[in-house]
Amino acid sequence: RADTSARPPHIGPEGARISRRALLILIGAAAALLAAFVIWALYGSSWLRVEKVTTSGVEVLTREEVEAVAATPVGAPLVSVDTDAMERRLRQKLPRIDRVDVVRSWPNGIGLKVTERKPVLLVEKGGKFVEVDAKGVRFATVDRAPKGVPLLELKPEPSASLRRFGGDRLLREAVRVTGDLPAAVAKDTEVVRVASFDAISLRLTR
Repeated sequence: RADTSARPPHIGPEGARISRRALLILIGAAAALLAAFVIWALYGSSWLRVEKVTTSGVEVLTREEVEAVAATPVGAPLVSVDTDAMERRLRQKLPRIDRVDVVRSWPNGIGLKVTERKPVLLVEKGGKFVEVDAKGVRFATVDRAPKGVPLLELKPEPSASLRRFGGDRLLREAVRVTGDLPAAVAKDTEVVRVASFDAISLRLTR
């Protein structure tokens, strides 16, 4: 008689189905536990909360000014910080900012990456100077004229085109002309005079 004592036990189809079902249950339970842990780590634990704010790219603005306006919620879960709202607030309250990126710096930081507007023309007003950037945006008023930035004398002559387009169009045209100047000429330009769209003149230092 053949010896059958070493044969492995036979697992029928029903047993295989039970084993697969148990495996799926275990996998589902593990996934649920992992998801619960991730949610707790992001929102409930003290590991991933805002502890520090770093600011880069400022030149005229100070870090203190930028961070005060940003109003980063220190102590809040890092994942819950509304970075879009912070960016909008910074652009609205600090017009000198041309672009700002608010980024999460895991595990516990917020980074404020600032790009400031650069003045290409100045408009004198009440003894002060309004800075105008390369897009024609008036973004700041300063007591002293920044060195190397030409003064704009906007004295338009009455014309049909002026009534149609207004002074802002002349300002943008002056910005365009200034941006197109050769570097050597731009460096020596003190004043840009604008009388009309086709009457723009320069006063040079030499």
